[in-house]
Amino acid sequence: MKRKILLVVIILFIAILGTILLALTNHPAEKQSQVCFRNYCFYVELSKTPEELSSGLMFRERLDDNRGMLFIFETEGDYPFWMKNTLIPLDIIWLNKNKEVVFISENAQPCKEDPCPSIEPHKDAKYVLEINGGLSQKLGFKIGDKINFNIDIR
Repeated sequence: MKRKILLVVIILFIAILGTILLALTNHPAEKQSQVCFRNYCFYVELSKTPEELSSGLMFRERLDDNRGMLFIFETEGDYPFWMKNTLIPLDIIWLNKNKEVVFISENAQPCKEDPCPSIEPHKDAKYVLEINGGLSQKLGFKIGDKINFNIDIR
C-alpha cells in the first residue's frame, strides 16, 4: 500500500514538473525593457505600432512608481499628447533622437472635457516617456538630461 502511494506521489510530481517545464518553454520570460535616469530605472512597456501609440496608458487605474511606457516614433517630430481616457496623473517626457530631454509636462491630469486639450511640446522628439505624475520633479528631471535605454528597438 505504501508503495502505491509513493508511486502515485512520484507520478504526480513528474506530471506537475513536466507541465511547468512545458509552460516555460512555450512562454519564455520576456526581456524587461528599461529606461534609466541617473541611478533610477523604469521598467517600460514599449509603444511602437499605430494602435499602441494611440492608446498608451488609457484606462489604467494605477501604475507602479518603477513602471512606465515608452513611445517610439519612426521619425523625430513634434508629437502632441492628450490625456483622453487616462485615469491617473502622468509626467510626460519628450526625448530627442539623442535621448535627451527636450520637454516635460509635469503632473498632467486626466481629461474630463470633450474634446480633450492637447499637450504641445513644440519640440522635436523621437521618444516620449510616460511615468507617474510627480516623479520627474522628485527625481530631478531637467531639460537636456540624458536618458539611457536598455531596450530592443526593433
